[in-house]
Amino acid sequence: MISDIFNLAFLTGLIGATLRMATPIIFATLGEIISERSGVLNLGIEGTMLMGAMTGFLVTLITGSQWLGVFTAAIAGILLGLLMAFLAVYLGLSQHVSGLGITLFATGLSMFIYRLKVGSPTVPPTVDPFKKVVIPVLSDIPVIGSSIFSSYLLTYIAIILIPLVSLLLYKTKVGLKIRTVGANPFAADTVGVNVNLLRTLCLMTGGALMAIGGSFLTLAHQNMFLIDVVGGRGWIAIAMTIFGNWDPVKGAAGALIFGVLDGFQLRLQALGFRIPFHIFLMIPYLITIVALVSVSRKATVPASLLKPYRREEKGS
Repeated sequence: MISDIFNLAFLTGLIGATLRMATPIIFATLGEIISERSGVLNLGIEGTMLMGAMTGFLVTLITGSQWLGVFTAAIAGILLGLLMAFLAVYLGLSQHVSGLGITLFATGLSMFIYRLKVGSPTVPPTVDPFKKVVIPVLSDIPVIGSSIFSSYLLTYIAIILIPLVSLLLYKTKVGLKIRTVGANPFAADTVGVNVNLLRTLCLMTGGALMAIGGSFLTLAHQNMFLIDVVGGRGWIAIAMTIFGNWDPVKGAAGALIFGVLDGFQLRLQALGFRIPFHIFLMIPYLITIVALVSVSRKATVPASLLKPYRREEKGS
């Protein structure tokens, strides 16, 4: 049984599972990095992902269009981002409390809307999920071709977004404004940056990415909606944000590492190892905690994270 781990089929399957498991976390991590770089910790990420999963599923169930489901999920994420901005940016409430409140609100609202539309059937309804997109020529590369270049389109989009978000933050004027607002909002205000508006836009963008990550779970990873479909991936995304030191490339790398571990435990279960499956489920989360603890002391936190901005306090 141990020898099965080292064969070609296991490796190919593991690479494919890694990308599939990492995709929603990459979306969510990039969204959280954008939000936190502007100075706002969004703990509503778990609820936002669940709302995206539910919205995307129901819209697809009703219309038959997966892409309309993804688009509607993004809109739901934007609205929750606006709610977070209203509470934490404009009212100046605790970002911790606001974010957790949104997670509780979005979780309850998701289940209410789902039950209102679907009821409580014995067998949950399903939708036709996204099909994998095979890239000609590249998919013929030995070992990695059939796994990396035969993936969901949302997976390709998530990977492409990694360098794009990095370029946005480090190579554009908008990115400079975002980083300045997160580090020193008073200095940003001095040079004419609307701090609250920029933070709102970052929360809206981050919310959209989080919700799209959630929709991937019901429209590609699975083809049904369940209350535990997100499974703590929102909290993992926050951990990956810290693990990556608020850098899109490093954060996404952390998401891929989690994907490797999650995919590995699934493949081990498939091989029939006689270990309680709960132990397998714990593996990626335990190692994530260890990795987070190892890097957290060296993390460079955006200076104004968790601090509401008040222009009238500028001179004090």
